[in-house]
Amino acid sequence: MSIPEKEIAHESKSGDTSPSRPHSDVEIGTVEEPSNNGDEALKFLKNAHNVGALTPEDERRLVRKIDWMIMPLMWCCYCLQYLDKTLVNYAAVMGLYEDANINTAQFSNLALFFYVSYLALEFPHGYGMQRLPTAKYLGAAVILWGLVTALTCVCKNYGALVATRVLLGCFESAVAPSLILITSMWYKKKEQPLRTGIWYLGVEKVWAIERLRENQTGIENTHFKFHQVLDCFKDPQTWMLSIITISSNVPNGAVSSYQATLIKSFGFSSKTTALLQLPSGAVSVISILIATYLAGRFNQRALNVVSLLIPGALGGCLMAFLPGESRVGKLIGNYLTNCIGSSLPLLYSWVSANIAGHTKKVTMNAILLMSFCLGNIIGPLTFRQGDGPDFIPAKVTIVVTCAFAAAMALVLRAYYMWENKKRDREDDGTHLENEEFLDLTDRENRRFRYRL
Repeated sequence: MSIPEKEIAHESKSGDTSPSRPHSDVEIGTVEEPSNNGDEALKFLKNAHNVGALTPEDERRLVRKIDWMIMPLMWCCYCLQYLDKTLVNYAAVMGLYEDANINTAQFSNLALFFYVSYLALEFPHGYGMQRLPTAKYLGAAVILWGLVTALTCVCKNYGALVATRVLLGCFESAVAPSLILITSMWYKKKEQPLRTGIWYLGVEKVWAIERLRENQTGIENTHFKFHQVLDCFKDPQTWMLSIITISSNVPNGAVSSYQATLIKSFGFSSKTTALLQLPSGAVSVISILIATYLAGRFNQRALNVVSLLIPGALGGCLMAFLPGESRVGKLIGNYLTNCIGSSLPLLYSWVSANIAGHTKKVTMNAILLMSFCLGNIIGPLTFRQGDGPDFIPAKVTIVVTCAFAAAMALVLRAYYMWENKKRDREDDGTHLENEEFLDLTDRENRRFRYRL
C-alpha cells in the first residue's frame, strides 16, 4: 500500500477528510488505528487532560528541568563506559604484557574480541530495547558491565582477559544505542547534539511531548515493523552514515588502543607516558563541547564532522612524517588525533535527527554501532609488530581514513540538500492530523526534512 492509499485508509477510520500528501515511491505496511500502531506519544496525548499552551518561558524551564535530571547521569554513564573499554590502553604501559604474559598480537586481539562481541549483540539489543522499557534495559546493562570490569583485576593470563573483554563488549554494546534512542525521544533536533538521557516528569509530560512534534520522528513504539527494517536497508543515507562511521573509527580504534604505546615510542618512560595522556582527554572534551554546540546552534553537523577530522589527519601527518627527534611535534600530533573520536557524538545526533520510525531508528542505531565496531576492529590491526616501534603504516592509515570520512560527510550533506529541495517542490501544504506521532519513517513522511 502506498502512502496516499494508507492515508485514505487512516482518514476513513478517524474521520479526517484533509487531502493527502504528494505521492511517495516508498512502500509501507498497512497502518492500523493510532492507538494500536501509532507512536506511544499519541496514545498518551489522547488520554491526557488539557494543560494549556506551552509558552517560551515554560519551555525553557522544562528543558532546564530535564537537563538537570538527565545530563549528570548520562555524562557519568558514557564517560565510565569509555574508560572501561580503554582500560587495556593504560595497562599496556604499566606492566600488562609482563603480568599476563602476552605479546603485541595478543594485545591487538583484546581490542578485536571486545568489538566483535559488541558488534554481534547490536541487533539483539536493538530488538530488546524496542520490546522492553529502555531505561530499565540500560540500567541492567550498566550493572552487568560494572561487574565484569571489577572482575578484570583478577585476570592473570591471556584467556581470562579475552573472556572479560568479550563479556564487556556484550554488555557495553547496549549503552550507546540506548542513549541515542532516548535522545531522540525527548529533545528537539537542535537540542540533541548537546543533550541526551532519560527523563521523569509530572503533568509537564504533555508539554514535553507536544514540543517534539517538529522533529517528525516520534518518541516510542513497541510494535516491531519489518517494513521499517527494509526501509532502513534500502535508504542511501544508511550506508553513507555507515561508511563515514567505519572510516572515522579506524583511526579512533588505533588511537584509543595504542595511544600509550605511541607516546612511549616517542622516547618517554612508562610513568611519563601515563601523565602525558592526560591532555588527550582535555582535547576530546573541548572538541566535543565546541563541535556539538556549533552543530546544534547552526544546524551543520556535516561541517562540524569535517572540522574534527581535519586536525585528526594533521595529527597523523605529524606523527608519521616528523623526524624521530621531534618528540614534542609528534606528541602534539598524537593529541590532535583525539579530535577524531569526538566526531562520533555528532554522528549519533545526526542519526537521531534524520531517522524517523521507531523500528527504523532501532535498526539504524544497530547498523551505526556495528559500523563503529568494524572501524575499531580494523584500527588496532593496522599496528603490526613488524612495523614497530614507529608504526608508520598505521599512522598513514589515520591520515587516509580521516580524509575519506570527511569527503563522505560532505557527500551525505549534499544528498540531504538534494532530498530536501525535492520534498519542498512536492509539498502542497497539506497536513495529516497527528502525522508527527503516526510512527512513519522519514521516507514515508514527505513533510520530513533532513538536518545537514
